[in-house]
Parts: sequence; C-alpha cells; structure tokens
Amino acid sequence: MVFYMPGQVAEEQPRGGADLTPRQIVEELDKYIVGQGRAKRAVAIALRNRTRRLKLPAEMAEEVAPKNIIMIGPTGVGKTEIARRLARLTSSPFIKVEASKYTEVGYVGRDVESMIRDLVELAVEMVRSEKAAEVRQRAARNVEERLLDLLLPPLDRPAPGPPGAAPAPDAAEQHERTREKLRRQLESGALEERLLELEVRQSSFPAMRIFSGAGMEEMDINLKEMMPGIFGGQGRKRKMTVAEAREHLLREEEDKLIDPEAVARQAISRVEQSGIIFIDEIDKVAGREGGRGPEVSREGVQRDLLPIVEGTTASTKHGMVRTNHILFIASGAFHVSKPSDLIPELQGRFPIRVELDSLTKDDFVRILREPRNALTRQYVALMETEGIRLHFTDDALETVAGYAAEVNDRSENIGARRLHTVMEKLLDEISFEGSEMEQKEIAIDAAYVRRMLADVVKDQDLSRYIL
Repeated sequence: MVFYMPGQVAEEQPRGGADLTPRQIVEELDKYIVGQGRAKRAVAIALRNRTRRLKLPAEMAEEVAPKNIIMIGPTGVGKTEIARRLARLTSSPFIKVEASKYTEVGYVGRDVESMIRDLVELAVEMVRSEKAAEVRQRAARNVEERLLDLLLPPLDRPAPGPPGAAPAPDAAEQHERTREKLRRQLESGALEERLLELEVRQSSFPAMRIFSGAGMEEMDINLKEMMPGIFGGQGRKRKMTVAEAREHLLREEEDKLIDPEAVARQAISRVEQSGIIFIDEIDKVAGREGGRGPEVSREGVQRDLLPIVEGTTASTKHGMVRTNHILFIASGAFHVSKPSDLIPELQGRFPIRVELDSLTKDDFVRILREPRNALTRQYVALMETEGIRLHFTDDALETVAGYAAEVNDRSENIGARRLHTVMEKLLDEISFEGSEMEQKEIAIDAAYVRRMLADVVKDQDLSRYIL
C-alpha cells in the first residue's frame, strides 16, 4: 500500500484543483506525464464533475454518483502516476492499494474496509499538519517562554521580612534583565547547543492490538485515550540540546492548541467529499465462477468491494465514514482476464473505461526530456551536489530510449520503469566516482551510452538480469 501526503516533495504548486477546467487539468498532468491523452481526459472529467456536484442543491448532489474509472494497460505506462498527480492537484487524501492483498470475509488477510480506515488516518494527518501550520507561530511563542523557564527558572517570591528590616535587593528586576538577555540569545541562535533537562512523558502501557473477526484485520485501540487516568504515562527527565528541546516542545504546544475532534470531523468530511482510492491489480481478482479455491475467493473480494464502491458507511476509530462520493480508480493489465470477467454489479460501478497505450521509443525520448521531474533532470541535480555538471545530448537520449525499448521488446515489458534500470547502469561509474572526480564537466553523448550499455543490451541473458 502506498500513502501519499501532499507537500512531501518541494516543487512548484499548481493552481487550486477545484478551479481548474478539464482542459487545464490535462495541461497540469502533461507537465509530468507523457502521452495517455484519453486517460488524462477521463480523470479530468471525473475531477471536474466533483466540483460541479458541490454546486448542486443538496438533494440533487446526494444522488450524483462519482465517475469511477477503470484504467486498462500494461505496467509502467502511467496509470498510478496519473491518479497520484490528480490527488496532488486537489490536495485530496489519496491511497494506492493492491486488490490482490485483500481476501473475502472469513479468510485470513486484510478486509476491504481497511482501505477506508487507512484513508481516514491519512486525512487526519493531512488536516493535523494544516492545523499545526496555522498555530505554529503561537506555539513557537509558547515554546520560547518554556525554554526560558528551563534556562532560567522563575524567581520564587521571597518571604516577607520582619517589620523595619532593610529591603532585599531588587532580585526580580535583575531576574527580568537576565531573562531578556537569554531571549535575545535564543532568537539569535547562540544557545542552540546548550544542554538542559526536559521532562518527557512516556506511555506506561503500549497500544493494544485487537484482531477483528472480519479478515483478522488489525485495529489499534489506544488505552491511553480510553483511560487517561490509568495509562496517562509518566515523566522522565532527559538531557538534550536547546534545538532538540524546541522541536519536542513545539509538538507538545501544537497538540495543546489543536482540537483533535475538529481535526477528525474535518478529515472525515474531506474523505467523504474528495477522497481518492486507487485500486491496482483489479484484474487479479477478476476471475468468477471458475472453480474452487482461489477463484471463489476472488469473486468474494469483488462482492466485498461492491458495497464500498457503490456507497456504504464504514466504521473507523474517528467516526463513521460514508463512501458514496469517494472516487475509485481501478487499474489492471488484463492480460489473462478482461474487465467483463468482473461481476456485473461491480462493472456497473465503474462507468468510465479507458485503455492506456504501450510506450514506444519516441515516448521514452519525451519522458527523458519533457517532464519537470524527468530522470535526466534528477541525475543532473544529484551530481550537482558533488560539483559535477552533467549534460545529456539529444543523440544520447535517443540511444538510451532505443536500448530501453529494445530490452522491453525482448524481455518483460515494464514500460517507463525500464528507463530507471537503464539510467542506473549508464551512470553507475559517474555515481560511484563522482565525489572523487577531477573532471567537473561531463557530456553524456551517444558514444558514451553505447560504451556503457551496448555489451549488456546485446547479451540477452545478461540484460535479463541487469536491465
């Protein structure tokens, strides 16, 4: 299972997905994915229909079902990337799951409702991160005061002296001056390495795992939340630097300022209105009425998936979640089976079917050259950290693409993923010796590509294991 958290990778943020027209959505996807115009068009329409639904009267909006999609195509042609980029456009909760990992109710394995629980957990983390960013400035001020208290404990109020006694020195004023001096040092970063003692609360009882009867799915029950008075944890003093203490205290202060119930409510709402679940390998459970054993379980998985896709209410530890308007995108190669092998009820819940094209040599050239996150740009950036400037010539890209296409034709066709193995082999020498190389300008041309790859590509047995 793959979880995606928007914002994990720093890059130029696209315009708000809710405001994009289908054409603009396709344009955004074109920045990262080469070709597959029909698939991009399908997901763009599905996304735009979500925006349209929210503008309808509540009674009508409830009746509009999501335009679920089945993508048909071999591995490595961009199915997952299209769905992932779609989620990034809208900052939607997104998970990728493998249909083959689920089993029919009554069998040992994951039950299909676990994908909803996983999606909610992801959404909770997303919303909490957003709330934390909103309160971070206030939390940082609170942390500063707590650090000052640790560096300079508050001055105890002196006991009153006997009548007529001479007044004590103005310790309070001196204490305040010292505190302000420490505050300036904190702000300037001069105290980051100073050691201090901080009381850290630790749980006195671990989270308990209970196995449910449905598919033996693991469900976490935090006894600390249920009985805070008994399992609230105990404090332990630890020595750490000011920098380490600041991070620890910042998390504590953010937790104090964030309402967990509001986070859960918002997360559930986000899942219900904009959640996206990408079900990969749907063809692996497409067998039906074919016999005993695995075939029976395959149809059972489909029947368990059906109520979730068509709309039901799933139970999570954060509350009940309606799945009526979650967007489901399924994909599969369908080499052995075909979409019509799915049970009819499930077929009907995926009204949009789109076939993705196999990638050609020309597509590989474009993949190496055009996307913002193209492999060539990634390697150039990586080697720049060593002071080495790589330059890929046009004939080099043509040659790399030709070798990748040739290996795909001769062995297993893994689509664009073949470029990763080819590029790794091509730049193996530079990657290994880069930190010690005196030559800082390196041109990767067709001759260099042939020198590094020709022998491996020609040797079919060797290319099968290396490329």
